[in-house]
Amino acid sequence: MQTNEPTPGQLRRVVFASVIGATIEWYDFFLYGIVAGIVFNKLFFPADDPVVSTLLAYTTFAIGFVARPLGGVIFGHFGDRIGRKNMLVMTLMIMGVATVLIGLLPTYEQIGVAAPILLLLLRIAQGIGIGGEWGGAVLMAYEYAPAHKRGFYASLPQIGLAIGLCLSSGVTAIASLLPDEQFMSWGWRVAFLASVLLVAVGLYIRLKIMETPEFTKVKASQTEAKIPFLELIRDYPKNILLGMGARYIDGVFFNVFAVFSIVYLSKYVEVPRTTALWLVTSAAFVMIIAIPIFGRLSDHWGRPKTYAIGALLLAISTFPAFWMMSTGEPVIIGLALVIPLGIIYAMCYAPEAALFSDLFDARVRYTGISFVYQFSGIFASGITPIIATYLITAKEGSPDYLCAYVVFAALVSMFSAMAIKKPSRG
Repeated sequence: MQTNEPTPGQLRRVVFASVIGATIEWYDFFLYGIVAGIVFNKLFFPADDPVVSTLLAYTTFAIGFVARPLGGVIFGHFGDRIGRKNMLVMTLMIMGVATVLIGLLPTYEQIGVAAPILLLLLRIAQGIGIGGEWGGAVLMAYEYAPAHKRGFYASLPQIGLAIGLCLSSGVTAIASLLPDEQFMSWGWRVAFLASVLLVAVGLYIRLKIMETPEFTKVKASQTEAKIPFLELIRDYPKNILLGMGARYIDGVFFNVFAVFSIVYLSKYVEVPRTTALWLVTSAAFVMIIAIPIFGRLSDHWGRPKTYAIGALLLAISTFPAFWMMSTGEPVIIGLALVIPLGIIYAMCYAPEAALFSDLFDARVRYTGISFVYQFSGIFASGITPIIATYLITAKEGSPDYLCAYVVFAALVSMFSAMAIKKPSRG
């Protein structure tokens, strides 16, 4: 068994494996969200009212988030009982297979009602896979890192979200250059089928890494939790609630600015879809740079403080960002996305992994952070595009109600983060 402290080389390999795996998982997951409002609503959920078809497509998007807590509990249980590494190999396989099958799925016109049903089942599989993936990926980096650098190293797998978004929106933007008929016929499918190449690379890397030192010590001392989820609920109720409260703005802000903004810009501001996709891609690229910077700062400032400041700044930036988007000017819209999403959002997302990991002991940590992140994702992320569509429609295209909702979520998260004081039982 591995009992010595990890070498710098081992730490680098683990971080690289976590980043690559997280990138693949988020690419697969966000690709669905981007395509849902521009393809799936027409090919799998045809309806007389375009708003209804869009809402139905986003409902399957939301169901992926409902499935994520199940994946978090299942893989968290075995991750806390057996180990982190094996679970990460399984989650990667589940996500990869589900995404490729979506790319091959016949449409409603071809097989009728079976098409949306199969799409729904594959989306559930995606949700289960990502539900177990995120906790394991960040834990590998967190538990390998020196204690005084955990904010920085645990933030590095978070870059996978930005790279995954960058790749998914970028690939979709390239496919959108095709004539609409070709894009709707086969162009969008290429983006899903390309996942098989990413999964092959990810599996090769992940099979070569070792189990984390912290879990190895738990295993050696035979102190594994018998039923991690029950111990989690019994011993950490306060920390669970604070973690879920802090997570609120993460899911809401990201899905409004990175997912729903594409539909908002193309439908209500009449910005070309390809332009909107490239602007979101630019914000994601900036986020790749900003995440490790704020991860390192969180080791100096403290993770709750860094997160709370970030949430407050997100609240302040929301209304101005949507006013800037409404101008229809690409440069101004770019600033409205890059500054809040690419920079300010990273101030919350970077320290989040270590912030949540700090809340739980190693015996139940995989289950704990997975449950906090994934269960809160149902209301923080999964239903956000549906809420956004409803609020924009209710205000006849005005974003005011939606901005107010984002500000509310930011304030809830700010106060929750400020209440997190120590990395132990709640």
